[in-house]
This record gives sequence, C-alpha cells and structure tokens, in this order.
Amino acid sequence: MAMNYNAKDEVDGGPPCAPGGTAKTRRPDNTAFKQQRLPAWQPILTAGTVLPIFFIIGLIFIPIGIGIFVTSNNIREIEIDYTGTEPSSPCNKCLSPDVTPCICTVNFTLEKSFEGNVFMYYGLSNFYQNHRRYVKSRDDSQLNGDSSALLNPSKECEPYRRNEDKPIAPCGAIANSMFNDTLELFLIGNDSYPVPIALKKKGIAWWTDKNVKFRNPPGGDNLEERFKGTTKPVNWLKPVYMLDSDPDNNGFINEDFIVWMRTAALPTFRKLYRLIERKSDLHPTLPAGRYSLNITYNYPVHYFDGRKRMILSTISWMGGKNPFLGIAYIAVGSISFLLGVVLLVINHKYRNSSNTADITI
Repeated sequence: MAMNYNAKDEVDGGPPCAPGGTAKTRRPDNTAFKQQRLPAWQPILTAGTVLPIFFIIGLIFIPIGIGIFVTSNNIREIEIDYTGTEPSSPCNKCLSPDVTPCICTVNFTLEKSFEGNVFMYYGLSNFYQNHRRYVKSRDDSQLNGDSSALLNPSKECEPYRRNEDKPIAPCGAIANSMFNDTLELFLIGNDSYPVPIALKKKGIAWWTDKNVKFRNPPGGDNLEERFKGTTKPVNWLKPVYMLDSDPDNNGFINEDFIVWMRTAALPTFRKLYRLIERKSDLHPTLPAGRYSLNITYNYPVHYFDGRKRMILSTISWMGGKNPFLGIAYIAVGSISFLLGVVLLVINHKYRNSSNTADITI
C-alpha cells in the first residue's frame, strides 16, 4: 500500500499517529536552552580593549616576579653530597658491604649565618618512588592500626607481605626501602671542640598523617605486645616498635617513617629529616663557621647509581628556595608587555595608513 508524501508532515516531525497512540517526534523541546535562544555576550576585541590588558598584565607580573625572585635568593641553603663514590670522599669506605656499621664524617663551612628556623633534609637521586607497583605496595588499613590487617596484610604488599611465615609490619616495598641513615651535626668552634647542634625529630610530618592516617594497633601500653605475631620488614635493622624510645614517636606514628611513606613524584627529591629551632633573636640559629656532619651510613644507593645528600635550608613566606616561580612571573610579564608594545606600534602604523587613504579618496 502506497503512502502519500506530505511536506507539512516532514516539517511537523512525521505523519500523525493513530488515535490513542503516542506522538513520536525528533523536534527538541521548545525551551531557550534546546532552541539556542540563551542570551550571550560576545566581546568585540579592539585595540582600545586588548592593549591595556597586555600592559596591565606586564606591569603586575614583572614586579611580583622580581619580589619572588629576590625573596628566593635571600633563602640560605647548602647541600652536602655524601654518597662516597669518589675515592677522596670520607664515606668511600662505607661502600664496602663488609664495613657495618660504617660511620663517616664530612666537614664543611657555612660562609653566612642561617637566621630563623633551619630545616635539615635528606635528598636522594635516581630513586623512582613514583613507580606504579611501588606506590601501590602498602596497606593503608594496616598503617591505620586495623588489627585484622596487621596479621593479614593486603596482597598489594607482595613480595613484602610475609616473611618467615609471619606477616610483615609495616608491609610493602615503600616501608621496606625506608631511609635509615643517621645524621648528626656539630659546630666546630675556635678550640676545635665539636658542639652538637640540637636536632628536633618531632613536628616534621603532616598533621593529618600523624593524627589521622597513621595509628598504632589498639592495646595496652606495651607496644611490642601490640605487634605480637608480626615481623620486621626484610631490609630493616630493627622492628617497627623499636624505632624510637619516645612512645609518641614510635611504631606506625614514627614521624621519620610517616615522612618516608609519602612518596615523591620525581626521581630526585628531598624529605624533611630534622628541625633546628631558633633559640634566641640575638644570635643566629647556625652561625657562620666550620661544621662537621657525622653519618651512620646504612642506606645503599650505589647499586642503582643513586646519590645521597644532606640539605640545610631556611624558609620564607613563600616556602623553600624556588627561583623558577619568580623567573616564570618575570618571563610572562615581559612577554605580555612586549606584545603590547608591538601591537601598539602595528595599530598606530596601520591606523595612520587607513586615515591617509581615506583623505586621498
């Protein structure tokens, strides 16, 4: 049976349906959104609106960049590499696996005093903490003090999940590779007698990590009893309940351990190790002079061509030393200002040419 074509049916969305049926149509609803009748604002870019924007960006960004760059340069920082791969290094003897424990001393000089609180970091190079399997190799439930996860860690921790038929606490590759060098700082006075610098080991971890994400298993005052039935990670020298004599800094809530468990995004990184607090406004925290760094060398890095270093740094209102941010502001402001000048010259030239052509006509 043939059907007659009707142009009106096509416009209306098709032929009418049978009585009692549901009308079918592809026509969008008659709303402002679906019919594209929403009010819109389309700016008209002219020389009078664009050029001021370029100049304003340049005039704002360049002073900010200079201020940030100067502030960054005023931050005191010194790095001491103690990897020991060079034959002349005092720590070269520690590369031999037969020398354990190995203690070496690196002498250095501060040319200028360090004012305010000083932060001591350890730095590692060529260490890829951002590897996918490495980042996943942990059990957050176990680290949060869950008793069932303590004795039955997640399979993500393999192959550092169990050892000697006992669950590892803390399990995983991140915990197993924890940095365990010991660093001590001494000031060498005029009488050459070394004066130890007080290093604060608490207050180096994030508050949320210390009080929310990491908790010891529930139980009595004896922390060793709470970790009963577990064993230490393969590469650790002592179990987790012997990391510190201070009960508020022992076990899973040890701040050195918490800092290490926050993985770095890049293969060259630094992590906070200790704080050197300013004791008096009349004297610098670290006066200029000779210092010695005593290192208990435990952490091997030469197997993967890595390097180790100790960093002393002050901070400012913008954080640590970071000249890149100031340079980036200066570069963006300079480019914006230069573009504004170029566009101003082009606009002036062609506008005059257009006016001359109109007069000639």
